[in-house]
Amino acid sequence: MTQTAEPQTSGNKFEKFKAEKDGLAVKSELDRFAAIGWEAMDETDRDHRLKWLGIFFRPVTPGKFMMRLRLPNGIITSNQMQVLGEIVQRYGEDGSADITTRQNLQLRGIRIEDVPDIFRRLKDAGMTSIQSGMDNVRNITGSPVAGLDGDELYDTRELCRQVQDMITNGGEGNPAFTNLPRKFNIAIAGCRDNSVHAEINDIAFIPAYKDGTFGFNVLVGGFFSAKRCEAAIPLNAWVPPSEVVDLCQAILIVYRDRGLRANRQKSRLMWLIDELGLDQFRSAVEKQLDRTLATAAPKDEILWEKRDRIGIYAQKQPGLKYIGLHIPVGRLHAPDMFDLARIADVYGSSEIRLTVEQNAIISNVPESRVETLLQEPLLQRFSTAPAPLTRALVSCTGAQFCNFALIETKNRAVEMIKELEAELSFSKPVRIHWTGCPNSCGQPQVADIGLLGTKVRKNGKTLEGVDIYMGGTVGKDAHLGSCVQKSIPCEDLKPILRQLLIEHFHAQPIPVLMANS
Repeated sequence: MTQTAEPQTSGNKFEKFKAEKDGLAVKSELDRFAAIGWEAMDETDRDHRLKWLGIFFRPVTPGKFMMRLRLPNGIITSNQMQVLGEIVQRYGEDGSADITTRQNLQLRGIRIEDVPDIFRRLKDAGMTSIQSGMDNVRNITGSPVAGLDGDELYDTRELCRQVQDMITNGGEGNPAFTNLPRKFNIAIAGCRDNSVHAEINDIAFIPAYKDGTFGFNVLVGGFFSAKRCEAAIPLNAWVPPSEVVDLCQAILIVYRDRGLRANRQKSRLMWLIDELGLDQFRSAVEKQLDRTLATAAPKDEILWEKRDRIGIYAQKQPGLKYIGLHIPVGRLHAPDMFDLARIADVYGSSEIRLTVEQNAIISNVPESRVETLLQEPLLQRFSTAPAPLTRALVSCTGAQFCNFALIETKNRAVEMIKELEAELSFSKPVRIHWTGCPNSCGQPQVADIGLLGTKVRKNGKTLEGVDIYMGGTVGKDAHLGSCVQKSIPCEDLKPILRQLLIEHFHAQPIPVLMANS
């Protein structure tokens, strides 16, 4: 196993409690936590170390925890979805699941008393939540239609699984990578449309041919934080698929051992690259690899506009289709999860895929079964042809469940989009992303219009508000947007959005008589 990082006690409070006890250590204490209850737990164990196991204490819902899974490449079986549905069903109105912008699922309403049993059920179903929070590598993202798309260049599923297994020791927990300076994101793209948002990852693998051989150009350093947002930059390196896992490991070790720790606002990988310089950083990675990296291919294969995969599409397997379902802001309740599992069983191959747009795909549906599938009641809500604004809407968790969020996002986003669609017509989707705080889980910087939650003052009162970002692009030559308006009260936002949609995205007002007919 890779050497564990030496604890550092000279840094901030996070580094100090990590030095006192590794986050993975609480894995052996779950039965004790369940017996004593959340209020009697050591606060550092409860509020921080449990995140190493994917369990998040939420002060806004005391006694109800969030659990974040690991689903490499965003793939889940119908049986796994059924198990997760049964878990959240137990918690009634408090129980739900959210599809995340990393092709993952977060469960809400979890009680600490149930965690040992939940962990056993996850393991029996072939799932894990290990190392999914705090200073660990997040879910490994890959093409949502890997193995299905006739135009794909590489099936990313197995590589995503191998990278996760290296980092987590096959889901059992790996102390070698539990003491990173901060969180870390990895993405592997196998198609030409940048379905993984490569530019916002600490490491991204982009398909590229070199001397006629397929491999990946490597990007490094992309991240969002309250202090700084940066797009990933080329490492000037190319690797064949067989070297992806080793390169991820080498970069993680360099980051672990040399990353900045004193100030958590300056602890992401890009800050280390800035300090060393790109060439010296690359040299450090090569020294860890014990070999020289090949220089990047002259061009990559990201050639297309971003595709959301909502709708009905032919697979490369003759006679089969995959069906992309729009899940409004990614929110699932237990009945939805049971229905998705049943539909995947009845019509497909018992497989569900998640996308970074918080949607779901049912794969391997015979052409003869598509029309019957489209008549399922669930598809009245999880549409294959949603309205243009609804189609491209993304939202973080928001203040309903997240203590970091400064505003409510999901419910407000859905309501406001419905109102705008009733007043305006669109020739194509407009990507509107909501995020509740500067941590940018909703990724407003990659949106056509991004809304970042903040607190604002109006008439002597503190209200929920947003900063507005514009200009983010995805797909080929993706780049981040920038802030164009600050401190807009949410109660004043709708007419401003309406005007932006008309001026910049060719929205047309619907005549009042038509709108009311």
